[in-house]
Amino acid sequence: MNILVTAPYTEATLKGLDPIGNIHFRPWKPHGRAYYAKELIQLLQETGADALITEHDHVDAEVMNAAKLSFIGVCRGTPSNVDIAEATRLGIPVFNTPARNAQAVAEMVAAGIIVFLRKMRESELWLKEGSWKADAHESYLNFRGHELCGRTVGIVGFGGVGRKVAHLLKQFSCNIQFFDPYLTEDPDPEYKRCTAEQLFSTSDVVSIHLPATQETEKIISHELLGLMKSDAILVNSARASVVDRDALYSVLKESRIAGAVLDVFWHEPPQASDYELIRLPNVYATPHIAGASYEVDHYGAVIMNEAVHEFFIRNNHSIRQLVNPSILSDKHFSS
Repeated sequence: MNILVTAPYTEATLKGLDPIGNIHFRPWKPHGRAYYAKELIQLLQETGADALITEHDHVDAEVMNAAKLSFIGVCRGTPSNVDIAEATRLGIPVFNTPARNAQAVAEMVAAGIIVFLRKMRESELWLKEGSWKADAHESYLNFRGHELCGRTVGIVGFGGVGRKVAHLLKQFSCNIQFFDPYLTEDPDPEYKRCTAEQLFSTSDVVSIHLPATQETEKIISHELLGLMKSDAILVNSARASVVDRDALYSVLKESRIAGAVLDVFWHEPPQASDYELIRLPNVYATPHIAGASYEVDHYGAVIMNEAVHEFFIRNNHSIRQLVNPSILSDKHFSS
């Protein structure tokens, strides 16, 4: 097998693929942007690769039909840059790397909540503008905030990332509750399962950790946002599409909730409608960087390597990293 790797790998993690086949490393980051379909086709043809490990490149039907791929690895939790339906039609297994950025996102969520509650942005701007003029206690009086300790945090979506967030915030003595209709077993008696309505109406902080699917689009509705307490904040480091944008703008603009910590937007780069939200005084916004740590690259490569080892060397096809398990009905993959 010849494997084209465009995802960020280190020398050590590339070596981990040696038992699978010959490696051709063409990372997208030095290229300055993700590869478009025609560029990927050219790279596949130049290298003679019949397998692909990508991260953000555009892997559409044109790519798959131009190269007979043995598998597609996507070093992301949600492989939204890959045409999964076409891969499944062609019998190509697609692997992802669930929770590769769980620690990075959890740390960013905790940091964002604290920055918001403790008025750190406002106080930094005030200080840098030279506004501290009265006396030593002026800043103390102007920027007293709230502690994270003891707050009730509601987590919507209790997969790998949601649980990592819960574990980290538990260390701040937060009370953790969650809503996840797809979770069949309670993961920990310390965490309280509740309905969406209960979670939104009783949480001081609501943190969203849902994938972007047809089922989750606008699942955070006007009705749910309307249940939030007036001093509560919404945190979204997952996907913007899971929240009703107009409803969120309305509750923020009218100060019906304390504010929002947003790392994802309906258009990226943002358009005018996104900037309407971003520029609200009760919004702390960052440019989709919750998962942007150097360590995430390593975690993704390690998870991907383990997946392809399990599937192709150990012949274990019951792995959670297989995005399209329906291809297993193909006699080529039967055990």
